[in-house]
Amino acid sequence: MPVSATRPAVVVLISGAGSTMAALLAAAEDPSFPVRVAAVGADRDGAAGLDIAKAHDVPTFTTRFRDYPNRHSWSVALARQVAHYRPTVVLSAGLMRILDPIFLTNCGALVVNSHPSLLPSFAGGHAVRDALAYGVRLTGATIHLLDAGVDTGPIVAQTAVPVRDDDDESSLHERIKEVEREMLVRVIPELATMTVTTDGRKVRLG
Repeated sequence: MPVSATRPAVVVLISGAGSTMAALLAAAEDPSFPVRVAAVGADRDGAAGLDIAKAHDVPTFTTRFRDYPNRHSWSVALARQVAHYRPTVVLSAGLMRILDPIFLTNCGALVVNSHPSLLPSFAGGHAVRDALAYGVRLTGATIHLLDAGVDTGPIVAQTAVPVRDDDDESSLHERIKEVEREMLVRVIPELATMTVTTDGRKVRLG
Protein backbone atom coordinates (compact mmCIF):
# COMPACT_ATOMS: atom_id res chain seq x y z
CA MET A 1 0.00 0.00 0.00
CA PRO A 2 1.54 3.36 -0.98
CA VAL A 3 2.67 5.63 1.82
CA SER A 4 0.89 9.00 1.78
CA ALA A 5 2.50 12.40 1.33
CA THR A 6 2.50 12.74 5.09
CA ARG A 7 5.28 10.16 5.44
CA PRO A 8 8.04 11.28 7.85
CA ALA A 9 10.47 13.89 6.55
CA VAL A 10 14.25 13.63 6.47
CA VAL A 11 16.66 16.55 6.03
CA VAL A 12 20.15 15.66 4.79
CA LEU A 13 23.21 17.82 5.55
CA ILE A 14 26.29 17.66 3.34
CA SER A 15 29.52 19.48 2.56
CA GLY A 16 30.51 17.92 -0.74
CA ALA A 17 29.51 15.40 -3.39
CA GLY A 18 26.62 13.81 -1.53
CA SER A 19 27.44 10.43 -3.07
CA THR A 20 26.15 8.39 -0.15
CA MET A 21 22.87 10.27 0.19
CA ALA A 22 22.09 9.69 -3.50
CA ALA A 23 20.79 6.20 -2.77
CA LEU A 24 18.37 7.59 -0.18
CA LEU A 25 17.13 10.23 -2.62
CA ALA A 26 16.56 7.61 -5.29
CA ALA A 27 14.73 5.28 -2.90
CA ALA A 28 12.53 8.09 -1.58
CA GLU A 29 11.21 8.82 -5.08
CA ASP A 30 9.11 5.68 -4.72
CA PRO A 31 5.89 6.80 -2.97
CA SER A 32 5.82 3.49 -1.09
CA PHE A 33 9.18 4.20 0.56
CA PRO A 34 8.54 4.92 4.26
CA VAL A 35 10.16 8.40 4.35
CA ARG A 36 10.57 11.42 2.09
CA VAL A 37 13.62 13.66 1.77
CA ALA A 38 12.24 17.12 2.54
CA ALA A 39 15.45 19.06 1.85
CA VAL A 40 19.20 18.85 1.42
CA GLY A 41 21.35 21.52 3.05
CA ALA A 42 25.03 22.42 2.77
CA ASP A 43 27.47 24.51 4.77
CA ARG A 44 29.13 26.07 1.72
CA ASP A 45 28.43 27.19 -1.82
CA GLY A 46 29.10 24.79 -4.65
CA ALA A 47 28.53 21.50 -2.83
CA ALA A 48 27.93 19.06 -5.68
CA GLY A 49 25.38 17.14 -3.66
CA LEU A 50 22.99 20.07 -3.98
CA ASP A 51 22.83 19.40 -7.71
CA ILE A 52 21.99 15.75 -7.03
CA ALA A 53 19.13 16.90 -4.80
CA LYS A 54 17.84 19.32 -7.42
CA ALA A 55 17.88 16.52 -10.00
CA HIS A 56 15.50 14.64 -7.70
CA ASP A 57 13.31 17.74 -7.27
CA VAL A 58 14.29 17.99 -3.60
CA PRO A 59 14.52 21.52 -2.13
CA THR A 60 17.99 22.72 -1.18
CA PHE A 61 19.48 25.41 1.05
CA THR A 62 22.90 26.68 2.00
CA THR A 63 23.80 27.98 5.46
CA ARG A 64 27.36 29.13 4.92
CA PHE A 65 29.68 28.64 7.85
CA ARG A 66 31.75 31.66 6.85
CA ASP A 67 28.76 33.98 7.27
CA TYR A 68 28.74 33.52 11.07
CA PRO A 69 31.25 34.59 13.72
CA ASN A 70 31.48 31.17 15.40
CA ARG A 71 30.24 27.60 15.36
CA HIS A 72 27.51 28.28 17.91
CA SER A 73 25.84 31.05 15.91
CA TRP A 74 26.11 29.02 12.71
CA SER A 75 24.54 26.01 14.43
CA VAL A 76 21.65 28.16 15.67
CA ALA A 77 21.01 29.44 12.15
CA LEU A 78 21.29 25.95 10.66
CA ALA A 79 18.87 24.54 13.24
CA ARG A 80 16.36 27.26 12.38
CA GLN A 81 16.66 26.45 8.67
CA VAL A 82 16.33 22.71 9.23
CA ALA A 83 13.35 23.08 11.59
CA HIS A 84 11.48 24.90 8.81
CA TYR A 85 11.05 21.51 7.07
CA ARG A 86 9.74 19.78 10.23
CA PRO A 87 11.90 16.69 9.88
CA THR A 88 11.64 13.54 11.96
CA VAL A 89 15.29 12.70 11.23
CA VAL A 90 18.26 14.88 10.30
CA LEU A 91 21.03 12.94 8.55
CA SER A 92 24.59 14.24 8.48
CA ALA A 93 26.01 12.51 5.40
CA GLY A 94 29.41 14.01 4.75
CA LEU A 95 28.87 17.28 6.61
CA MET A 96 32.43 18.24 7.52
CA ARG A 97 31.48 20.49 10.44
CA ILE A 98 31.00 19.80 14.14
CA LEU A 99 27.48 20.78 15.15
CA ASP A 100 27.16 22.73 18.38
CA PRO A 101 24.90 21.02 20.98
CA ILE A 102 22.41 23.85 20.46
CA PHE A 103 21.66 22.37 17.04
CA LEU A 104 20.67 19.03 18.56
CA THR A 105 18.13 20.68 20.87
CA ASN A 106 16.78 23.27 18.40
CA CYS A 107 16.36 21.41 15.11
CA GLY A 108 13.35 19.45 16.35
CA ALA A 109 14.46 16.03 15.13
CA LEU A 110 16.54 12.96 15.81
CA VAL A 111 20.05 13.69 14.45
CA VAL A 112 22.19 10.88 13.06
CA ASN A 113 25.53 10.64 11.29
CA SER A 114 26.99 8.27 8.72
CA HIS A 115 30.71 7.60 9.25
CA PRO A 116 33.18 5.55 7.15
CA SER A 117 34.69 3.35 9.85
CA LEU A 118 33.69 0.88 12.53
CA LEU A 119 33.44 3.31 15.41
CA PRO A 120 34.86 3.88 17.94
CA SER A 121 37.89 3.17 15.76
CA PHE A 122 39.05 5.98 13.47
CA ALA A 123 36.76 8.85 14.37
CA GLY A 124 37.23 12.21 12.68
CA GLY A 125 37.58 13.47 9.15
CA HIS A 126 40.22 11.06 7.81
CA ALA A 127 38.80 7.71 8.86
CA VAL A 128 39.63 5.75 5.69
CA ARG A 129 43.18 7.09 5.47
CA ASP A 130 43.76 6.43 9.16
CA ALA A 131 42.47 2.86 8.92
CA LEU A 132 44.84 2.11 6.03
CA ALA A 133 47.78 3.69 7.85
CA TYR A 134 47.08 1.59 10.93
CA GLY A 135 47.06 -1.60 8.88
CA VAL A 136 43.66 -2.94 9.91
CA ARG A 137 42.26 -5.88 7.97
CA LEU A 138 38.65 -4.92 8.61
CA THR A 139 36.92 -1.57 8.59
CA GLY A 140 33.42 -0.50 7.55
CA ALA A 141 30.64 2.01 8.08
CA THR A 142 28.65 3.19 11.10
CA ILE A 143 25.37 5.01 11.55
CA HIS A 144 25.19 6.60 14.98
CA LEU A 145 23.20 9.13 16.94
CA LEU A 146 24.87 12.51 17.00
CA ASP A 147 25.98 13.95 20.33
CA ALA A 148 28.27 16.78 21.42
CA GLY A 149 31.45 14.81 20.68
CA VAL A 150 33.20 13.90 17.44
CA ASP A 151 31.73 10.60 16.22
CA THR A 152 31.05 9.54 19.80
CA GLY A 153 27.25 9.05 19.80
CA PRO A 154 25.51 5.71 20.44
CA ILE A 155 25.78 3.29 17.52
CA VAL A 156 22.65 2.38 15.57
CA ALA A 157 24.08 0.09 12.88
CA GLN A 158 27.40 -1.08 11.47
CA THR A 159 28.57 -3.01 8.42
CA ALA A 160 32.07 -4.44 8.03
CA VAL A 161 34.24 -4.05 4.92
CA PRO A 162 37.42 -6.13 4.47
CA VAL A 163 40.61 -4.27 3.57
CA ARG A 164 42.33 -5.70 0.50
CA ASP A 165 46.09 -5.88 0.05
CA ASP A 166 45.95 -3.61 -2.99
CA ASP A 167 43.58 -1.03 -1.49
CA ASP A 168 44.37 2.65 -1.56
CA GLU A 169 42.26 5.32 0.11
CA SER A 170 40.07 5.80 -2.95
CA SER A 171 39.27 2.14 -3.59
CA LEU A 172 38.58 1.36 0.05
CA HIS A 173 36.42 4.42 0.52
CA GLU A 174 34.33 3.52 -2.53
CA ARG A 175 33.56 0.06 -1.13
CA ILE A 176 32.67 1.61 2.22
CA LYS A 177 30.32 4.02 0.44
CA GLU A 178 28.57 1.05 -1.15
CA VAL A 179 27.62 -0.35 2.26
CA GLU A 180 26.82 3.14 3.60
CA ARG A 181 24.24 3.57 0.84
CA GLU A 182 22.60 0.25 1.67
CA MET A 183 22.56 1.11 5.37
CA LEU A 184 21.00 4.53 4.82
CA VAL A 185 18.17 3.10 2.72
CA ARG A 186 17.53 0.44 5.36
CA VAL A 187 18.15 2.27 8.64
CA ILE A 188 16.84 5.81 8.10
CA PRO A 189 13.23 4.61 7.58
CA GLU A 190 13.49 2.57 10.78
CA LEU A 191 14.69 5.59 12.75
CA ALA A 192 11.95 7.79 11.28
CA THR A 193 9.05 5.40 11.81
CA MET A 194 9.93 3.63 15.06
CA THR A 195 10.40 4.79 18.65
CA VAL A 196 14.10 5.35 19.35
CA THR A 197 15.33 4.99 22.93
CA THR A 198 18.78 4.64 24.46
CA ASP A 199 19.95 2.54 27.37
CA GLY A 200 23.43 3.81 28.11
CA ARG A 201 25.16 3.42 24.76
CA LYS A 202 22.64 0.90 23.42
CA VAL A 203 20.07 2.12 20.90
CA ARG A 204 16.70 0.37 20.90
CA LEU A 205 14.06 0.62 18.20
CA GLY A 206 10.50 -0.28 19.05
